[in-house]
Amino acid sequence: MENSINGKIVYVTGGANGLGKAIVTLFCENGADVTFCDIDSAAGKNLSSELSSYKCSYHEADISDAAALEHSVNRVIDEKGDIDIIINNAGVSRFNSILDITTEEFDKVLNINLRPAFITAQTLARHRDANPELNTYGRIINMASTRYLMSEPNSEAYAASKGAIFSLTHALAMSLSKYKIIVNSISPGWIETGNYDSLSDLDHSQHPSGRVGKPEDIARTCLFLCQRDNDFINGQNIVVDGGMTKKMIYQ
Repeated sequence: MENSINGKIVYVTGGANGLGKAIVTLFCENGADVTFCDIDSAAGKNLSSELSSYKCSYHEADISDAAALEHSVNRVIDEKGDIDIIINNAGVSRFNSILDITTEEFDKVLNINLRPAFITAQTLARHRDANPELNTYGRIINMASTRYLMSEPNSEAYAASKGAIFSLTHALAMSLSKYKIIVNSISPGWIETGNYDSLSDLDHSQHPSGRVGKPEDIARTCLFLCQRDNDFINGQNIVVDGGMTKKMIYQ
């Protein structure tokens, strides 16, 4: 059972809904000790209750508040002694006209989508640096997007945040290697988090894989990257999009 994540201490941001909910659920089902944070307290408490038969804890936290996020991470470290896996999943996709978006709105997107990935990594690195006996295994997974390399109009803040996640990931992989922490990012394509049954045949057929993605597709990719033997995948960005970014399209 070398590749089991049973007993691994996991921290997930934005774990109450969508991709995060699928990640938290799958990791709990595989025996991990999962703590997730989210600003949506009702959904967070509900998911924690649903997963009460597993090791699952919820922290209410606004990750755009740097101090609150650092406190949440340190709370897990204080209670459990370490964190084995961090999945920086939380994000917002606010698209505003370049004529109207304010610098404050632009900064808000980066403070939710980008800065937390640095804060969680730095907090864990400081703990591992002070406790070298713990440096035998570690994983950080950052959630990027296929929009790191392709865009639509009026998506500057979101695209900038996801492009920066792509770059931050390989920088962290270099800096954290001495702590045996492997760092990768995942770039989802169209992952339907709403009513999957409402999608049309055209929605599905435009994907080379023949279907729109589901949150579980991303959760399974996270689980794969966290297997102990998969430590030679490092500093990489894994695109999970049903093949769409490889599809040549002319209008």
